[in-house]
Order: sequence, then structure tokens, then C-alpha cells
Amino acid sequence: MRITSALIDPALLDLPWGVPLEEWPADHLVALPQGISRHIVRFVKLNETVYALKETRERIAEKEYDLLRALERIDFPAVEAVATVTDRHDANGEPLETILITRHLQFSLPYRALFSHVLRPETLNRLLDALVALIVRMHLTGFSWGDCSLSNTLFRRDAGAFAAYLVDAETGNLYPKLSEGQRSEDIEIARLNIFGECLDLQAAELLHESIDPEMVVDDIVARYERLWHEVTYEQKVARPAARHDIERRIRRLNELGFDVAEVDMSTVDEGYRVRPKVVDAGYHTRRLLRLTGLDAEENQARQLLNDLDTYRAESDLTDEQQAAHRWLTEVFEPVVRAVPAGMRRKLEPQEIFTQVIQHKWLMSEKAGRDVGMAAAVQSYLADVLSRKPDEQAILGVEVSSLAGGL
Repeated sequence: MRITSALIDPALLDLPWGVPLEEWPADHLVALPQGISRHIVRFVKLNETVYALKETRERIAEKEYDLLRALERIDFPAVEAVATVTDRHDANGEPLETILITRHLQFSLPYRALFSHVLRPETLNRLLDALVALIVRMHLTGFSWGDCSLSNTLFRRDAGAFAAYLVDAETGNLYPKLSEGQRSEDIEIARLNIFGECLDLQAAELLHESIDPEMVVDDIVARYERLWHEVTYEQKVARPAARHDIERRIRRLNELGFDVAEVDMSTVDEGYRVRPKVVDAGYHTRRLLRLTGLDAEENQARQLLNDLDTYRAESDLTDEQQAAHRWLTEVFEPVVRAVPAGMRRKLEPQEIFTQVIQHKWLMSEKAGRDVGMAAAVQSYLADVLSRKPDEQAILGVEVSSLAGGL
């Protein structure tokens, strides 16, 4: 037996590698939901860590291991490759297939498992948004999946939203850039696979009667094309209105259900070319904390980072850390300091700043131009924050409604 791994759990060495995976005793296994697979797949739990084991040919296992490691290096949402186990033989000396070991994504389920239950329309929308965001991000990375399906995609709840993860990469290929033909072929494969799985679930009476398989796949393709256009087309904005136009672009993406990690900018005559980058939910809290030290909820963090990225683009700063420091000292902190001491108990600083951003947006929309932060802050303090009672801001309800409950 030969194990290839960057960092192996010693407990893996004690597993019955000389037995075909299909015949492993139950005391080594844990039962977890899984999608359809052409290979034998089993889950084992060792030292509180769950691993997924897939039996396949050596060449396929090594290719998938290398691909998953490559995706991990570029921070792509996929399961983590742990090891490959080759040169296996049974008690009679007969060769056994190679096993690929991946780390099971905690608190995740296959998309197929969700489609097998009743889904509310808003839940289905969020699931499809997460799936489409994964495919778009994958294609932007230059990765061609070749086998996108409900079974090969995991979802995980993250800050009130869903994040999608790739779980099977054996048919995938990583290129510097995908051609239009490669991208279109990948989407057509996804359409056929998902349509087939929905029909399979429908035939087994596991698909909710309100879900139409054809409408689902058409919706996925439409969402994909819409998002792909939003993230890939380069928008030219003029310098005087750059900040407001960039905010409008980001808000349009947010309204489609997608978050923006950063904004790529390039200067042209009298303006910029703008291309936002989308990410999965849960990213923004971590990025904001890393860059600024501010700890915020996910939606707050997203809006703060949108403002930071717009500031960075306007300031022509290439260094992200430098831009974050200047934004914190020149934009965020002055807004917080502008709040009178008597009003600071009404809302947390992060929430005040996000509400100021929203207030500024509404004022700018009404005026047809960027009104500037100073005017927005003064208007917000006088017309909005001054009217908020402390108790309502903290508890989220009127004090009178708590009578008898305190």
C-alpha cells in the first residue's frame, strides 16, 4: 500500500485497506446523505473528523487529487483533498482500486438531498443563486467542471444564506482561461444532468409537486447568463460620477442575490473601466476583520467593504492594506466621530455607518449626483438617528411591547 498526502491523519493507517471499500465493516463507517455516484463512496469518522472515501482507478484518483489541491491553493470553494491510497491488495494478493480521501465539509448536504424535500420558493431561489455563483466563479477561475449536477454539489448554510461547494472534480480541467465553447458546453452538461436528476426524483415521488424540472434548469441557465454578464462586462464610468456609478453596479449585483468581494479597476481617458468580483456568502465578515479589525455582521461587512473598494478605486491605491487603513481613518472613523455623544447608544458604529451609506445613496439618487459623505452624515443625524429611541435600537422592539415581560 502507498499513501500520497501532504498531511495525513495517522488514524487513517488503521483502516482496512486490504478490503474492497464496498465490504468495509459497519463499525468503521458513518451514514451521511450523499448523491448519485458511479463509484463506491463511504464515510468514516476518525478523531472527530469525517472523511469521504471514493474507490476509483489510480489515474483518475491522482488527477482529482491534484485538481482539488490546485483549487484549494486559489481558495476555490471545493472539498479538501487529503490523500490517495494506491497499490492496495486483498488477502489473496489481488489488486484493489485506488481510494481518494477527501475531508467531509462539515454541516453540508448534497443539493440532491434538498431537492428531495419540500422547498419554499425563497429557499429554492437562494439555493439556485448559490449554485449559479459557484459555476460563474468556477468559469472565471478557468475551471471546466464537465459534470455539474445536484449530486456533485454541496451546500452549507452561511450567515443566513447558502454557499455552494464542488465535491467531485474527476471530470474537471483547469485552464488559464475558458473559451466560449468550453463554457457553453459546461452549462449544457449542467442543464442535462440537473434535469435528469430532477426527473429521477420526480419519478420516485421525492420531488415536491410545485417544482417543475424544466423550469428549474431554464431558471439556472437564465440566472447564470445574467450573472455572467454582470461580472464580466467592463463598464466605463466617468471620473466625476465614478463613486456613485460603481455603487449602482454593486447594488445591482446585490439585488440579484450575489455579493461583491472586490472591484477591479483600470483607468481610461476621463474615467475607469469597472469589473466587480462576486463571492460566496460568509466571505465579507472575515475579509473586513482581516483588513480593518472591525467585527461586523455579514450584511454590514458587505456594505462596509463595498464602500472600502469604491474608495480604493477612486484613490488609485493598488495596495489593499494601505487602502483599508486610509479608508478606516479618513472615511469610517470621521463618520463615527460625527455622531454626538448622546446618540451613540442608539446603534453600533458599524450599523450607523451602513445606514449612513444607505441614506447617502437615497439622497444621491434623488439629486441625480453624488451628494458627498459630509452632507449625508448631517442629514442622517438630523432626520434619522435623532428620532431613534435607544431601547428600540438595542432590542429591535418598542419598549411598550415589553410590558409584563420584564
